[in-house]
Amino acid sequence: MLLSLTLNEKKVQAEIAPDMLLIDFVRSQGCLSVKRGCETSNCGLCTVFLDGKPVLSCSVPAARADGHCVTTLEGLQEEAKEFGAFIADQGAEQCGFCNPGFVMNALALFRENPDPDEEEIREYLAGNLCRCSGYEGQLRGIQKFLEWKKKGGAS
Repeated sequence: MLLSLTLNEKKVQAEIAPDMLLIDFVRSQGCLSVKRGCETSNCGLCTVFLDGKPVLSCSVPAARADGHCVTTLEGLQEEAKEFGAFIADQGAEQCGFCNPGFVMNALALFRENPDPDEEEIREYLAGNLCRCSGYEGQLRGIQKFLEWKKKGGAS
């Protein structure tokens, strides 16, 4: 089957098997920030944006993205770089394996709710698995980033 979509603002067409998952498609296109973790839609490592909304690409057939826009971390480098510095400053990067999915979900949170409280942050990011950090560093990083934005940080 021929799949046509926009991947990180570039038109892409490729012949795919009908049962191919979106994670496998975006990785075949060089988007290696999208990680394979649990393969049960529980860890958040495979998060991509489908038409601007976060989805777990390990549970989405690639064919479902036909005619749509898919964005990975590779397509959000400037936005991610700005936020990622706050996560690193809090020592929440440790092994780094969960970072791409975590950053994608945090960016989705900021777009949906630019002023979340601590409970809303925890709830939104509950589906992100990190085996190293205990999540407090990520939480502090998000809070510091939001404080910086409120004070007029770069957009």
